[in-house]
Amino acid sequence: MRLVKPKKFLGQHFLKDLKVAQDIADTVDACPALPILEVGPGMGVLTQFLLSKERPVKVVEVDYESVAYLREAYPQLEDDIIEDDFLKMNLRRVFDGNPFVLTGNYPYNISSQIFFKMLDNKDLIPCCTGMIQKEVAERIAAGPGSKTYGILSVLIQAWYDVEYLFTVHEHVFNPPPKVKSAVIRMTRNDTRDLGCDEHLFKQVVKTTFNQRRKTLRNSIKPLVGKDCPLTADPLFDRRPEQLSVQEFVELTNLVNGELRMENE
Repeated sequence: MRLVKPKKFLGQHFLKDLKVAQDIADTVDACPALPILEVGPGMGVLTQFLLSKERPVKVVEVDYESVAYLREAYPQLEDDIIEDDFLKMNLRRVFDGNPFVLTGNYPYNISSQIFFKMLDNKDLIPCCTGMIQKEVAERIAAGPGSKTYGILSVLIQAWYDVEYLFTVHEHVFNPPPKVKSAVIRMTRNDTRDLGCDEHLFKQVVKTTFNQRRKTLRNSIKPLVGKDCPLTADPLFDRRPEQLSVQEFVELTNLVNGELRMENE
């Protein structure tokens, strides 16, 4: 069987260590019974261990060569290979609108976009696991006050509990990436309503972190204007990386109140 050549433009780094693949597959055990959707299976090194979990498994792969390989190597997957771009998919159609676990050895160049799509479908994805660039994993898991705490940290931690599980070294891939990797697990927390306007919450988080070195008094100006009386509050002396998720909720409600007053 002809092996698939990794394609740089797709960000492919094929995992070749079976023990690491088994360990990644086992991360879904924390979310039992749910069907599994694997993103970017490549030549199926992770897929083979997911199939042993005795629950429905589907894979989504954009690379036609990998799809052909999977069809030949895993005939039992024939009806469960989705040849598509994950970022463009309607996830409600994957398991007939039922919740599922999302996992994979994610392409590094689109991992953040994958997690933003997860957030847009959080009611469908109670659990997400997988391998990403170590730096991104650290960012997602970081807490307030950390230099790596940022947009992804706040938006994901608002809805998910994050576990940084283990680090993976470069030599277990073909070709070896120039960075270390890490495996994480994100499990939906008990939050069903943030207690603020969710769209504005995203805007506030993104706007303030876009100028993360500035105090909130300055970084929030694109949303409320430069002479907003709201910014006299001592909260605005702080920088975005110093705020917890709950404090970002409170900040969003302050901004929302100000915007409503301006529109009256």
